[in-house]
Amino acid sequence: MALALAGCGSDDTNSDVLHTRIVTLPNGQKIRAEVELTEADMQKGMMFRDSLARDRGMLFLHEKPGYYPYWMFQCKISLDIIWMDSDHRIVEISANTPPCPAKPCPNYGGHRPARYVLELAGGEAQRQGLGSGQAIEF
Repeated sequence: MALALAGCGSDDTNSDVLHTRIVTLPNGQKIRAEVELTEADMQKGMMFRDSLARDRGMLFLHEKPGYYPYWMFQCKISLDIIWMDSDHRIVEISANTPPCPAKPCPNYGGHRPARYVLELAGGEAQRQGLGSGQAIEF
């Protein structure tokens, strides 16, 4: 059974003090992404955040490939959720995923095996021309 993870996190919005990694999109655009490794941090995701800059994101690193649906419980902003396989190739995108202030919240994605998930501000995937099969570097 797939674990539904929070797509939207931390009360600390100063991402400069958090563990981050530069993510390079296929068009060369660089994104500074907060890296989430633990199940607890992944479940928090982007909860309670009021905004997400266009050059920022959150990268979820799962230990192994699997089906990982995400949800938007207690998120305040829409997000683009991008699932990638072990080769960092995009396998699925949930664009402009809407916030969900209270349960029950629907799950999004998790229909294809993935190992990594990148969250960007809503609309960024389209703005950056992201699509299935493209590779994202990190």
